[in-house]
Amino acid sequence: MQQEKQGQLNKISLIGRGGIGLPMFFCLYIAQSIPSSFFATALQVMMREAHYSLATIGLLQLVKLPWVLKFLWSPVVDRHCLTGRDFRRCIIGSECVYALFIILAGLFDVSDNLYLIIALVCLSLVASATQDIATDALAILMHGGRDKSMVNSMQSMGSFGGALVGSGLLLVVLHTFGWQTVTLCLGLFVLLMLIPLIMRREPVIAAKSTQERARLTDFASFFTQRSIWRQIGFLMLYYASMIGILSMMRPWLVDLGYDMKEIGVMSGIVGTSAAFCASFGAGLLLRRVGIRFTRILFACFILFTTIYFLGLSYLSQPSTLLLYLGIILMWSSYGMATIVVYTSAMECVRPGREGTDFTIQTVLTHLSGIIIATLSGSVAQHFGYHGLFLTESFIAALSLCYILVFFRNKACSQN
Repeated sequence: MQQEKQGQLNKISLIGRGGIGLPMFFCLYIAQSIPSSFFATALQVMMREAHYSLATIGLLQLVKLPWVLKFLWSPVVDRHCLTGRDFRRCIIGSECVYALFIILAGLFDVSDNLYLIIALVCLSLVASATQDIATDALAILMHGGRDKSMVNSMQSMGSFGGALVGSGLLLVVLHTFGWQTVTLCLGLFVLLMLIPLIMRREPVIAAKSTQERARLTDFASFFTQRSIWRQIGFLMLYYASMIGILSMMRPWLVDLGYDMKEIGVMSGIVGTSAAFCASFGAGLLLRRVGIRFTRILFACFILFTTIYFLGLSYLSQPSTLLLYLGIILMWSSYGMATIVVYTSAMECVRPGREGTDFTIQTVLTHLSGIIIATLSGSVAQHFGYHGLFLTESFIAALSLCYILVFFRNKACSQN
């Protein structure tokens, strides 16, 4: 029985690596990222140009709620997606609804129908979040062992690549071709990203037991598992120091005398590109040496990066070269850390509840990021950037110590 199960995992692993497996997941993930990045950035700019108050613009962050609350309906996806055909149908259906709402949002004029457009964008993100739940679960079931790292590279690269295009390139295109043309093209792009999945017909996945079907209460029972709290602690700590610095990066650069165009190039283009490349390299390294070593290695890299910024804070005016190096280090650390976080999250899922458990863990990282970003502003306000970077260096050191103490063995008891 054990040999049969291992043979099935080996077969699935080969299928996940070969053919159009990884490009298929890259397409699905970047289809989520580009429209959401575009809407988050473009609507802010257009609202400010229309003289909306900063308080009203701040409320735009509420459209991200579907991605924070998606754990509430993730058990429904797990319960009804039992075969590769089920996952294929769910992803295609969600993506079509996603594209439909994007196109509908483009049919209305922003100046006259802003709140209707925001509502349509919010609904599109509900469909996108549903697609993400199903895609994550499918990725877990199609990839075994260390091959999870490569599909997580596709997820991370799709996210960073989408941010680069959606919040950068498309803003330039928007001013040239207009709101309606860009949103129509975005809707068509989302549909085109389904082609690799459609070509695959029915994805081959690890068999799901019909006796272990997800229930609506599974998002709560996740926290009752033995040894899961050390994984939760890891999720809350691993990103924390980087999020704290990244949240204050742009204000710091402004205070150093850089304008918005220069900051856009430094952080938005160079930084995001560094994260994109680092994600792929981290996936290859993790696949070769395993998560235990890379978890520690990348934690050391994160600590080095925070100490580097602490050193920069002693300089009254760091050179542009030193700042570029720091930005590349920070975004590379972020890109590498996402691979470790996603892969460790995939290893801590229960049979039949893959989408639910993975979604809960990613939501925890989002909530942790929101808390850290909020607190970092207060720390920088009261203690300056030197105090902020010192605090983040301490958190990075604490994260490394936490890993050395609590992750001497595998992360989850079920593994």
